[in-house]
Amino acid sequence: MGMIRFRQVACTWLLSAAAFAQAPPAGPAPPTTPAPPAKTASAGEMTTHDVPATFSSRVNLVMVPVVVRDAKGKAVGNLSQEDFQLYDRGKLQVISRFAVERTDLPPTPVPPAIDEAAPDKQQPPPPPIPDRFVAYLFDDVHLDTSNLLRVRLAADKHLTESLSPTMRAAIFTTSGMGGLDFTDDMEKLRAEINSIKPHTVLTAAFECPNVTYYMADMIVNHTDGQAAAVVRADTAACNSGITDAAVLDNIAHAAALNALNAGEAEARQSLINVKNMVQRVTAMPGSRSIILVSDGFWVPADDMRTDEAEILDKAIRGNVVINALDARGVYTIIPSGDASTRGISTASSGLRTMYETTAALAQQDILAELADGTGGQFYHNDNGLREGFDQIATRPEFIYVLGFSPQNLRYDGAYHKLKVSLVKGKGLDMQSRRGYTAPRHAADPAEEAKEEIREAVFSREELPDIPVDVRTQFFKSSDTAARLTVVAHVDMKTIHFIDAEGRHKDNLTVVAGIFDKNGNFVNGLQRLIEMNLKDSTLETVASQGITVRTAFDVMPGTYTIRVVVRDSEGQTMAARNGAVQIP
Repeated sequence: MGMIRFRQVACTWLLSAAAFAQAPPAGPAPPTTPAPPAKTASAGEMTTHDVPATFSSRVNLVMVPVVVRDAKGKAVGNLSQEDFQLYDRGKLQVISRFAVERTDLPPTPVPPAIDEAAPDKQQPPPPPIPDRFVAYLFDDVHLDTSNLLRVRLAADKHLTESLSPTMRAAIFTTSGMGGLDFTDDMEKLRAEINSIKPHTVLTAAFECPNVTYYMADMIVNHTDGQAAAVVRADTAACNSGITDAAVLDNIAHAAALNALNAGEAEARQSLINVKNMVQRVTAMPGSRSIILVSDGFWVPADDMRTDEAEILDKAIRGNVVINALDARGVYTIIPSGDASTRGISTASSGLRTMYETTAALAQQDILAELADGTGGQFYHNDNGLREGFDQIATRPEFIYVLGFSPQNLRYDGAYHKLKVSLVKGKGLDMQSRRGYTAPRHAADPAEEAKEEIREAVFSREELPDIPVDVRTQFFKSSDTAARLTVVAHVDMKTIHFIDAEGRHKDNLTVVAGIFDKNGNFVNGLQRLIEMNLKDSTLETVASQGITVRTAFDVMPGTYTIRVVVRDSEGQTMAARNGAVQIP
């Protein structure tokens, strides 16, 4: 999914004299009364446009999430910007942005919606707002059959006991086969989990000799003579009738090439679908996390590392935490393979075991890096898979986000290694993003601004920079049709205007969006209010604020409301949540 495109809907904007009405009371909004002529907005003082807002933005800002835990594994939330040091390729950087994301804050209460047909009728409290979205991504491309059976059972038990009224879960696979979008229907989730089967992208044409992707990469891309010798010995062992050395070398080389191509295809397939999963989860309005369940897979230091860096960038910007669970648990490497393995030379079995041990450790790297780089957890070397799901499904209470603009950044796509340290970190454990890939071109401030607005809409974080009061009303025209009205009153006292040509200027962006009960985007509207106010008008605006009414045609049901307000000059933002149930 790319940028969400807001569709225009029926909307009444109370601008001019009506724009300065007081915030609506608990009952239906009263008829608007024109303000005195001297205090109304004359033509040209206030206009609206259905165009994307543009704000100046900090280009090339690299965001680095950090989670700090004490000796008991509990997230620490009392650190300040001065407690951190951040290095880019060994050079100390200036931390220009610092934030602490908290997941333990209760939501701001919202008043019940008003039935316009019966405004005095008391409505039930709004339904619980889904605020936690967890996508379970099973790497069926790399999961061993026996490991997959174990994690399916563990995931079923975990979800049965952890699914709450405010949580939605989704089930997807890295092969792209099957899949269930976000829901709170446990029976559907259980059925989808139990339907997952292993799906390799390519089946190696050469089962004997057995060449792993890691060994193939060492042989073909790194000219590793020892690895090549192991494969040649195994080739002779499983082709005892062939004595020509040149023929055996050709078979061994072909097997390595085939394993390399198959391994690359499988690794890239998994990375692509992790990236797609990040895109999907980013569009959910709340706490977003992915649980990647895998045996791990080898990602060589080539262009696939760029894919990994892109996943991290998208996840960090979308506030998506990636957790990883190594489905192998506590594992051992069997010398010369298990009973099903054939064609292993006894003369080279020791070297093969060494390579397989190294490969098994290397396969964990991608899981650890995705978790560390997004503030998630990596559960491994433990057979308690059910407990592992419970542990990593819990988002840390505190996530520090450090932002910096790299000095003298070159647009060359090069990889930059990052290091974060604590000035006083005794007794504390820290995980953070390990690196990033430099862009190949400068960022577009306008596009960056659009993304900033979009991220705010698809969040559940309530931002108080601008006081905003949000109320809802509905009117049912039939059993299958209704009109939902979102009333947002913006307090303008804190808005920063610039003075130019005898006027007070600022642009205000107001976005209203609605989501269904599972958090899927239904509709929304973005408007840009351009203000070019005289002194008298500014006084009225500052004292009375602006009321905006946005109407959506919907079917009866349960909806979550999100209102975001941003001003361009002060670059302050407000965000409020609401919920409504239309019977």
